[in-house]
Amino acid sequence: MRNVERLCLAHFWVAFAAFLVASLLGAWQMWVRSPLGANIGTPTPGHYFMSVTAHGVSMAYVLTTFFIMGFGYFVAVTSLGRPLPGKVWAWIAFWMAIVGVVMVLIPIIMGQASVLFTFYPPLTASPWFYIGLVLVVVGSWVWCILMFVAMREWKRENPGQPVPLAMFATVANAVMWLWTTVGVAAELLFQVIPASLGIVQTIDAGLARTLFSWTLHAIVYFWLIPAYIALYTMIPRAAGGRLYSDTMGRLTFILFLVYSLPVGMHHLMMDPEHGNGWKFIQMLLTVFVSVPTLLTIFTIMASLEIAGRLRGGRGVFGWIAKLPWERPAVLATGLAFVMLGFGGFGGLINMGYGMNAMVHNTSWVTAHFHLIFGGSVVIMYFAIAYEIWPRLTGREHASPAPLRWQLWLWFIGMMVMTLPWHLLGLQGQWRRVANFNYADPIIAAWGPWVLVSFFGGLVLLASALLFVRNLAVLHRSPLPVAQRPLYALAVHPPHRVPAALNGFGLWNVLVLVLMLLAYGYPIAQFVIEPSPAAMVHRMH
Repeated sequence: MRNVERLCLAHFWVAFAAFLVASLLGAWQMWVRSPLGANIGTPTPGHYFMSVTAHGVSMAYVLTTFFIMGFGYFVAVTSLGRPLPGKVWAWIAFWMAIVGVVMVLIPIIMGQASVLFTFYPPLTASPWFYIGLVLVVVGSWVWCILMFVAMREWKRENPGQPVPLAMFATVANAVMWLWTTVGVAAELLFQVIPASLGIVQTIDAGLARTLFSWTLHAIVYFWLIPAYIALYTMIPRAAGGRLYSDTMGRLTFILFLVYSLPVGMHHLMMDPEHGNGWKFIQMLLTVFVSVPTLLTIFTIMASLEIAGRLRGGRGVFGWIAKLPWERPAVLATGLAFVMLGFGGFGGLINMGYGMNAMVHNTSWVTAHFHLIFGGSVVIMYFAIAYEIWPRLTGREHASPAPLRWQLWLWFIGMMVMTLPWHLLGLQGQWRRVANFNYADPIIAAWGPWVLVSFFGGLVLLASALLFVRNLAVLHRSPLPVAQRPLYALAVHPPHRVPAALNGFGLWNVLVLVLMLLAYGYPIAQFVIEPSPAAMVHRMH
C-alpha cells in the first residue's frame, strides 16, 4: 500500500476539491433560477453560463477522472498484491491532467469558454479550453495503459488464475474508456480545435454532435463502473457476507463494455442529421444496457441477503432489518439503490423515441442525470472513500455517525432537488436558461417547486461540506487503523474461469463490430453526402 498511498491521495483530493467547487456553484445556480434570485436581482446570463460550465467540467471531468484514476491505482495494488508498475508514469499522467485542468479553468473564469461541458458547436471557446481537455484525456490514457500492464504482469506471474474481480472490472473500464474517447478526441482534434484556432472557418455541427454522441453515453458508464466495483467487491464484505456470484460480476462488466458504447445516438433523437432507422438501432441497443444493471441489482441483493441471514434474519424480508445499516458502506448502498430506481425509471422514458420527444430539453432530463450520476454514482464514491481512506492514512474514524449523517443529507438533498425537476419537466420547464420570468402567470406556478429544489440544493451543499470535513478530520485521527479484509469472497470462489471471462480480446472484436454497425454509416454519410449549407454552421 505504501507504494501508492501518496499517489492515490493526490488524485482523490484533486477530485474532491473539484467536487466541492461544483457543489458551491450548483447551489448558486439554483438560487439564480429561483424566485428568490429573481426578486433580489439576477446576474447576467454570461455569468450564469460561465458558472454552469465550471460546474459541469468540475463534476463530469475533474471529479470523475481523478477519482477513477486514483481508485484504479488503489485497486491494482490491493487486489493484485504487488507494487504498481510504472509509478513514475502515473505521476507524469497526474501532472499532465493537472496542467490540463488549469488550462480548462482559466478560459472559463475569463468568460472565454461558456460552452457547458458538452461544448456543442456552433458554440465556441478559447482553444486553450479544448487543448486542456485533451491533456486530461491523454493523462487518463496513460492510466489505462498502466492498468493493462498491471493485469498482464499479474497474469504472467499467476498463469491460469482468475484475475481478481476488482482488477478485472477496473481494466474493463479502462478498455471502455479508450474506446469511447475516440469520438470526442476526433471531434476536438479534427473539428473543434482547428475552428477555434481559426484554421477553418466552418464546422459541420451534425458531425460534431455525432462524434460527441460516440462518447456521451459511454462516459456515464466510465463514471458508474467504480461504483459497481464497490458493490461487487466491497459491499458484501462490509455487510458481513459474501458475494453471491463472481461469474455474474464478470459478465456484468463485460456487458457494460459491449453495450455502453454503440448507444450514444439516442441523445440525438430530435436531431435531423440521422434517419429514424439508425436512431432505432441505437435505441434498441440502449435497452440492452439495462441488463448489466438488472444483473447487479439481483446479485448484490442476493449478497446482502446472505449477510442478513448470517446475522439472524428470518422470513422473506427479515434479513433486511438485520443488515448492519450503521456501517456507512451498507447505508450508502441502500440509498444508492433507491436513487437508481427513480433515475433508472427516468432513463426508460428518455430511451423511447416518442417519450423522449415529450421530455426533450426539459428539466426532466436534468433530474434523470443528477439522480443517476450525482445520486447513485457520487454517493458510492463517498462510500468508497470512507472504506479506503483509513488504509491510505493509517487512521480510523473515531465515530461513523458523521459519515452516516453526510450520506443521509446527500440522499435527502438529491431527492428533494430532483423530484420537483421531474414534475416541472413534464410541465414543459426548459433547461439551459439563465433565469425565469416569474411575472408570467404560467411560469409563476413553477416558483414554489423551484424553491423546493433550491432547498434540496442547500442540503446537498451542506452534505458536500460535511464530506470534505469527514475526510480531513481522519488525517488527524489518533486511532490507528484496524486490519481487516477489504474485498469480499464469493460464495464459490473461482479457481479457473474461461479465457473469455479473464481477458478482453474477444470482447474488443465484438465492440468493433457493434461500433461499425451503429456508427459506420452515420459518420460516413457526412463524407458520402455532405450536409446541406443549413447544417454547416459558421463558428463565431
